[in-house]
Amino acid sequence: MSARRALAKCRINMDASTTASVAANAMNKGDVLATARVAGIQAAKHASMMLPMSHPVLVGNVHVNFTIADTYIDVEASVDTVDRTGVEMEALMAVTVAALTVYDMCKSSDRTMTIEDVAIWEKSGGRSGTWRREDTSPD
Repeated sequence: MSARRALAKCRINMDASTTASVAANAMNKGDVLATARVAGIQAAKHASMMLPMSHPVLVGNVHVNFTIADTYIDVEASVDTVDRTGVEMEALMAVTVAALTVYDMCKSSDRTMTIEDVAIWEKSGGRSGTWRREDTSPD
C-alpha cells in the first residue's frame, strides 16, 4: 500500500447569464456549487459501484472546487488515498458527477450547456510514480 493522489478537471460551457446566476446563488433549485460539491464527493466514494472493473479503495480526502468565468465553470477534483491502487477513476467520477449536477440544476434556464475536456491532470504514487498533463490550452 502507498499514498496515492489524482487530480481531474473538466469544463461546463454555458451562457453568461447562467454563470452569473450560479455566481449570485440565484438559481431556482438552490446553491448549485454546494450541491455539486457534495455530489462530486459522493461520486468519488462510490466509483467502484458504478465502474465494474474499478477496485474499491479507501478514499481519504476528496476536494471539489470550481472556478467561474464569463461563459464557463471549471471543475477540479483531487482524491487522496493510502491503498493498493490509484484513485484516477474516483477523481474522474467526482468531476463528472459534479458537472452533471451543475447541468441538472441549471438546465431549466440554459439548454445549450456542454461538458467538455474531462481528463486526469495529475497522478502520484504507486509503481508508475508521478505524472502531469501538459497544459496546452490558450486560456
